[in-house]
Amino acid sequence: MKKILMAALPLLFLFCHDALCETIPASDGRVTYIGRTRADNGAVSFDWTGVYLRVRFQGTSLSFKVSDTNKDYYNVWLDSSMDRTPDKVIAVHGSDTTIVIFSAEELRGRFGKDRKAARSPHQVILQKRTEGNQGRTTIGSFTTDGVFLKADPPKNRAIEFIGDSYTCGYGTEASNKEHFSPETENQNLTYACATARYFGAEQMVTAHSGMGITRNYNGKNTDDNMVSHYLRTFDTDPDVSWDPKTSEVKPDITVIYLGTNDFSTQMQPAERVFVRNYIKLLKEIKDFYGPGHPVLCMAPKHDPLILGYIRKAVETCGLTDIHLLGLGPSVHNNDGDMGADGHPAYGGHRKIAYSLIPYISTVTGWEITDNGIK
Repeated sequence: MKKILMAALPLLFLFCHDALCETIPASDGRVTYIGRTRADNGAVSFDWTGVYLRVRFQGTSLSFKVSDTNKDYYNVWLDSSMDRTPDKVIAVHGSDTTIVIFSAEELRGRFGKDRKAARSPHQVILQKRTEGNQGRTTIGSFTTDGVFLKADPPKNRAIEFIGDSYTCGYGTEASNKEHFSPETENQNLTYACATARYFGAEQMVTAHSGMGITRNYNGKNTDDNMVSHYLRTFDTDPDVSWDPKTSEVKPDITVIYLGTNDFSTQMQPAERVFVRNYIKLLKEIKDFYGPGHPVLCMAPKHDPLILGYIRKAVETCGLTDIHLLGLGPSVHNNDGDMGADGHPAYGGHRKIAYSLIPYISTVTGWEITDNGIK
């Protein structure tokens, strides 16, 4: 099992002289959020997997005041992009806890005698690596012993991903002999993040492990599926609807990767029910972004019937710019490419990304480059 390096996080307040300190509310316009969030009285709340933020400061330390309904894990990068390996992983739990993200001691250790680098502005990225049912995070404020600056704005490209445990990163850091644990769930190591990195795009994720189009894992047909969850601001709250107009970022394309759970445990929904619900999801997406918004429908490899069901939905939906990608059984293997409970580790996710990238390139017009997937 790949061990997650957990930073020691004393639950301390960041002490500094008022003249040398700045505290800003989490909703301050200098902070950039990617993904579904809600601002309320200066605080920002979210629970969907993969939501991330950028905050820039000029100082020697950074902390934030935060609460969580359970316990969530976050990838943290300092002065770098969201590459495969973060600088650290932190855990967020409890109420109104002040967590030191980077202390003055840490930054001195990082920059050593390079005083110019130490005094330069620093940008930190925080990404939620666990999914909505692990907890909802509410950030109240950020504090530095210097000043806050404007973080990088959203990139010119963005991809929305709708999915299940594959898109959540279920078990990506576990071995194929382990079972799920929140510590080994890492959305950053999914085909979705890998694809977004390849194209230099933001990723926006709505995904929930075990959910399908009509039927969730080992269950009967239900209205509590990803078709209904897609309409929500919070994965775990049906009463707060999502309004895409509140987001600064509009995706250039939406990718749907669902169906595995509908066909789980040697069962399957009726074709007419599946197709009806799939078309309902397609219409929800078009209602959000307009009739010309492209959607790429990925059929998982797990049952040959899935491809036929999704193809029928694509061909009969009456909508434009709907595309289909069917993954075959050999897209990744079922041993060395796998993590926990029969889910892909990063090697399997990279292979899915390599299958997906040409389709996104064709649909969007974004060029294929010589860069590999990182």
